[in-house]
Amino acid sequence: MAAPKKYPDELRERAVRLYRETEPRPVIRRLAEQLGVHHEALRNWIRQDEADRGEREDRPTSGEVEELRRLRRENAELRRANEILKAASAFFAQEMDPTRRKH
Repeated sequence: MAAPKKYPDELRERAVRLYRETEPRPVIRRLAEQLGVHHEALRNWIRQDEADRGEREDRPTSGEVEELRRLRRENAELRRANEILKAASAFFAQEMDPTRRKH
């Protein structure tokens, strides 16, 4: 389960919009202070927004991150199911073994 977000989505969106719409671009640290958020949080939000807009290639888009999370969950679920099926197969193979002595 993911940790709760420290800042609401509305604040994130507003902060990124303020940064993008202000000319000249504000200093991130100063804007973060004015908004009451940590400057690295704001920097990360801006970077993610740039990735989502296709302006940077060094990080995945939000859609790609969500797809990766979904695929990892699905992969873990499939691995668990596979382990259960292996155990069941081994159990039934042992039960069906004609050389096995019955008590």
